[in-house]
Amino acid sequence: MYIFCFYKHQLNLYFLKNYAIYNLKVILFSLCVCIVYSCSTHKDTASSRGMQNLTARYNYIYNSKVLLITHQQELAETYVDNYDQILPVFLGPVTDNNEVNTSLNLKPMDDIIKKAQTIILEKSYSNYTDDAYILLGKANFFNGNYFNAAEYFDYTARTYKKNINSYLEALNWKARSLMQLKRISEANKVLDTLESILPDIKKKRNLAEPFATLAQMCIYLDNNAAAISYLKDAIKAGAGTDNRIRWTYILAQLYEKQKNYPDALINYRKVVKSNAPFEMYFNANLNQIKLKTLEGGPRKANKQNQLLGLLKDDKNLDYNDQVYFQIAESHAADEEFKEALKYYELSIQKSTTNQYQKGLSYLRIADLNFKVFKDYLKAKSYYDSTVNTLPKTYPGYDLILKKNLNLQYLTNRYQIISIEDTLQSIAKLPEASRAEKIKLLANPVAAAVQASNTNSSSTGGYQPTYGRNNNAQLQSSFYFSNPTAITIGFSDFKRKWGNRKLENNWRQSIRTSAQETSQEIANNINTPISPDEAAPVVKDAQTLVKQYTDSLPVTPELLAKSNQKIIDAYYEIASFYLQELNSPKEAAEAYQLLLNRFPANNHLDATYYSLFLINKGIDEPKSIDFKNKVLKDFPSSIYAKIIIDPSFSLRQSELETAINTQYNEIFDQYLKKDFNTVISRVNETSKSSSGSFLAPQFAYLKAIAIGRTSKVDALLTAFGSITEQFPDDKLITPLVKGNLTYINEHLADFQKRDTALIDFDPNEPPYFGPRIPTPTVSKAKEPVALEKPDQTAKIQEIAKPVTSQPTTPDAPKAPAVKVDGPFSTAVSTVYYYVIDVADGSLTLSSSRFGIGQFNRGNYAGSNLKHQLKEFDNDQLIYVGNFSNFDDAKTYAAGITPQLKQIMKVPVNIYTGFIISKENFDKLTSKTLLDKYIEFYKNNY
Repeated sequence: MYIFCFYKHQLNLYFLKNYAIYNLKVILFSLCVCIVYSCSTHKDTASSRGMQNLTARYNYIYNSKVLLITHQQELAETYVDNYDQILPVFLGPVTDNNEVNTSLNLKPMDDIIKKAQTIILEKSYSNYTDDAYILLGKANFFNGNYFNAAEYFDYTARTYKKNINSYLEALNWKARSLMQLKRISEANKVLDTLESILPDIKKKRNLAEPFATLAQMCIYLDNNAAAISYLKDAIKAGAGTDNRIRWTYILAQLYEKQKNYPDALINYRKVVKSNAPFEMYFNANLNQIKLKTLEGGPRKANKQNQLLGLLKDDKNLDYNDQVYFQIAESHAADEEFKEALKYYELSIQKSTTNQYQKGLSYLRIADLNFKVFKDYLKAKSYYDSTVNTLPKTYPGYDLILKKNLNLQYLTNRYQIISIEDTLQSIAKLPEASRAEKIKLLANPVAAAVQASNTNSSSTGGYQPTYGRNNNAQLQSSFYFSNPTAITIGFSDFKRKWGNRKLENNWRQSIRTSAQETSQEIANNINTPISPDEAAPVVKDAQTLVKQYTDSLPVTPELLAKSNQKIIDAYYEIASFYLQELNSPKEAAEAYQLLLNRFPANNHLDATYYSLFLINKGIDEPKSIDFKNKVLKDFPSSIYAKIIIDPSFSLRQSELETAINTQYNEIFDQYLKKDFNTVISRVNETSKSSSGSFLAPQFAYLKAIAIGRTSKVDALLTAFGSITEQFPDDKLITPLVKGNLTYINEHLADFQKRDTALIDFDPNEPPYFGPRIPTPTVSKAKEPVALEKPDQTAKIQEIAKPVTSQPTTPDAPKAPAVKVDGPFSTAVSTVYYYVIDVADGSLTLSSSRFGIGQFNRGNYAGSNLKHQLKEFDNDQLIYVGNFSNFDDAKTYAAGITPQLKQIMKVPVNIYTGFIISKENFDKLTSKTLLDKYIEFYKNNY
């Protein structure tokens, strides 16, 4: 027994020893395999390809796709949809597409990029390099770097064209990236290629995303019928996709837009019954109620009961604003505007998170006040709120912004009419009663309180109409009617909050980027565009009292001036309606009001002609009546000539072109110092076209040619002839008068010369040395727009400089700086006025000569110079230097009405604008120039 145990023990030791040796061999073999593998990973062998495919697929591709799917789900949950518009078919982050290298630098996307780059660099023999490039593209797409994404997808499509599935996916995402960059035409070409290979795709589920992208392109192109077809195919092919519910909702929206209400209802019903997000479910349900009425189902009362029923559900608390908005829309459609206004206001009050809906309610109220109630001050306020609330990406935002900016122009003129009427009413009162009425006018809150305390609806037969609400009287118990309460409240506010600026989210000292952007837009909108069109500065009551007292039209001369202000305001309002807002009905009402109040005014010819055109085809007898008034009362006006000969305007343009050409030819002779030819050619021109718009400039050219060839007496005679023939000219006559003053002061020196003018500099001739400065040209009152030459603009009178009253105001805060690409509105110390001539082949010597004439005649002694900058096919004449924007604005307002006479090129190829030196230095191409002009129109 002992021997048996001994042998058993020895046997166990033997097996244990062999087992240890076996394990050691296995470990050594594995190490050898690893060493061999490590030496062969970069070799194109079967083993290396297999190992690379294994690690690429399960270590990198799988993990990257998990990260991508997770991010897409998070994006879908956090993306804020605007259900008032057709939803986007696919989602992507919103970025500044003007910046090529924009990137959100999201960590999951950066991880995907690293994994994809590892496959490309270290797994180059695997079958997943095409997937890696697609992952790179998608990661850049969801990082907001659409430019890089499009490049990666383009490379994949060109390199892996034989792999039909990768080729299809690359084309699909390339098109999406280009659409995000707003390069619609390029994306459309890519989709043409994509659509051509769809029949070759065997797997049905691979067709869903391409069909959806094609649908999005059709929505961009406003081809809703094709979009519906593609979306139906996408829904059918993508039965198991997460986007199917979203596509169904978009399909319902498209049917609704086409007024195919039965099919829209079917698809909205599918969304309601599906597992849709609550917001989408709510909007689908809301739209069902609306469409059932439009389809001829429940009556209006029943519809509103259903809508009001939604308010009872606590889950709908955040969506009550949309319910009230739909009720308001129903009332507006039935022209029940007061009820509509009530529910729009409720929609704003109940708004919690949906800024789109709040902005739309502001917009509807603004439109009601503007178009229906004619309350332009309220309309302006609500348009302000609209542009501050809606995002810049909202469709039609630019149009709303333009209306808001230009509405200040209209509002200002209604205020002029109101205050001038009020001052005329006060002037009719006994002198002893005027002071009290002026105080009430200067302090409308006090006036309202006094009216309330005396329970009187009128004060001595007169009620000031400016600055108060005629519809309701303020009660003395109202907080803002009690000066004592206001003072106490203001003190309490300052003690708790300090000197906070009045703006949105004023409680917060630290803002989110969205809030900063909103406030920046608000600052831009509320920044006065020009001194004439700026919102009125709030003045203290004492200053207003003095201003109104001085403005009282108590003499016939002052009354005539006051009436002229009202006449001009009515005329400008009517022209604004007709030309800017394209509203002939409102224009006709304003013109007729002008005629009723002032049958004899200085705008009769233009008013009659405008009413003739407005009524043409609508009220022929009235149209003929106004036409006859033009022909009878103003037979020599340009309007009469156009009525008699409709081609007169065209022939007039051709005649002006011929005159400009003739002037340029004579000016060339002047540059060649052929002064005798200049004199003889001007004499010939004077006989054939003595009344042309360039007649003063022809005469001036002749005069200085005489000065180059004759003694001073001949020059004085020529200059004297100009002042006699053209006393009202605003370009040449001021210049000549300044020259005559200087010559007469130094007559003895000039008489010693053989020729009066001995120096010669064709572009900027310093004919007579320093001259006495003349007053600057007054600012033109024009709507907010880019300064373009106006052939019918009235010549601005030379105005005396205004001396401002000394004040000690608080230091104003600098306006928020707007930045768009390379350009910004940052305050500069140097500004230029620029005239862009969009034709590089033209010679601008004569035009620059005309600018020099304007400068010397109106800005003598200011050291203004004009220079030329050229690039591509554009020539930029820039005048400077101006120390601030307002000075440049004043100069632009003065020279713009004169540009027709100054510029010797076709009027449709040049444009004027103001620019800071910093922005001007960045203008190096036509593309940048166009971008700046758009920036200028939107921000100045």
